[in-house]
Amino acid sequence: MSAQSPQSTAFHTDQYELTMLDAALRDGTAARRCVFELFARRLSAGRRFGVVAGTGRLLSLIRDFRFGDDELRFLRDNRIVDAATIDYLAGYRFTGSIAGYREGELYFPGSPILTVEGTFAEAVILETLALSVLNHDSAVATAAARMSIAAGDRPLAEMGSRRAGERSAVAAARAAYIAGFGATSNLEAGRSWGIPTMGTAAHSWTLLHDTEEDAFRAQIAALGVGTTLLIDTYDITQGVETAVRVAGRELGGVRIDSGDLPLVAAAVRAQLDQLGATSTRITVTSDLDEFAIAALAAAPVDAYGVGTSVVTGSGTPTAGMVYKLVARQDAAGSWVGVAKASLDKASKGGRKAAFRTLDAGTATSELIRVSDGFEQIDTAAEHPDARELRATLVDGGDIDSTFEGPAGVAAARAHHVRVREELPVQGLALSRSDPAIPTVFVDVD
Repeated sequence: MSAQSPQSTAFHTDQYELTMLDAALRDGTAARRCVFELFARRLSAGRRFGVVAGTGRLLSLIRDFRFGDDELRFLRDNRIVDAATIDYLAGYRFTGSIAGYREGELYFPGSPILTVEGTFAEAVILETLALSVLNHDSAVATAAARMSIAAGDRPLAEMGSRRAGERSAVAAARAAYIAGFGATSNLEAGRSWGIPTMGTAAHSWTLLHDTEEDAFRAQIAALGVGTTLLIDTYDITQGVETAVRVAGRELGGVRIDSGDLPLVAAAVRAQLDQLGATSTRITVTSDLDEFAIAALAAAPVDAYGVGTSVVTGSGTPTAGMVYKLVARQDAAGSWVGVAKASLDKASKGGRKAAFRTLDAGTATSELIRVSDGFEQIDTAAEHPDARELRATLVDGGDIDSTFEGPAGVAAARAHHVRVREELPVQGLALSRSDPAIPTVFVDVD
């Protein structure tokens, strides 16, 4: 058996993936070539677009998708699969190919966000891992993009680690950064993904000291007058007065974490200006979401800190993506498109190629060309301005490392900025509506 892999991700899966594999090895269908597709049937909560995030994380997790001694022992001891399947899993390596939307890309209903090609045996057991990563990260990124649109040029900081599991907090910080946030409070996200980190003090810092003034003086002594002082532990008006008296007119910033934020921010701005601290910046926090941020557009606010809402997808904690078999070889080796036909959960079979049609740089449709076979699908002649949406992520088991690590995150963030500019103006609205552009399926003869 293989040696134990302390970083194995193989058990980030559901049992039925392995019981299907076990049965397929028994009946001889495990080696059939298959195409699985990950997509969303609809956009959650009436949103007008979705944002792909998690691809780089997924590739790294696939790299570590190995069944070591501990994993194999558990399967054997609990009689989950038989001995032949244990032997197969001991040597498991994904040797197929994966194509998908780049991180930061926008998606719409039916977009073939990820296509996994390989034998049934090696592709089916990636289902749960792919969905758990992309459903979570894309939900966070979609919420973050909407908040970024609402914030305009004002910077956003992600500070929701305490409202998420310790691993999902890091993933959420990563997804939020890709979709427009500028910093995170999470140090692991900074170390792992190269995201700028930020943070000063909480209310406990003020409560630790005998007076608010003592707390402010100590913070300034440690961090300098450019720091941001939290002014709402007690009385906000007094807090502003104390902050300027202690730090002087060059105080970097104040943070407000409570109250009717538009009114409080206006009063704080007026008081700061009256005291001569005209360059002191105002950061607001306190349960912000995209709608609260939009309501602050006219308020004298310089920056936002968002916690619970962004790490939970602003009420939509999953993107609702599914992973379906869409094409396979039959017993004779011919390719056939296959699809689920349930009334409200139908899918469209066939191999897909995806393009975004543009008119003077503005997106007009999500064009999906469909083929049962594997002939080259090209749309350049019919739509010369269309942009191809998918990239090769894994080729014959070899993972393209350019999509991984901090460099992959930086590239995804830059890509998102570019593609969001293609949205038609109605796509920027926060209200519930139809997708910003239609998805058009075209069958290839």
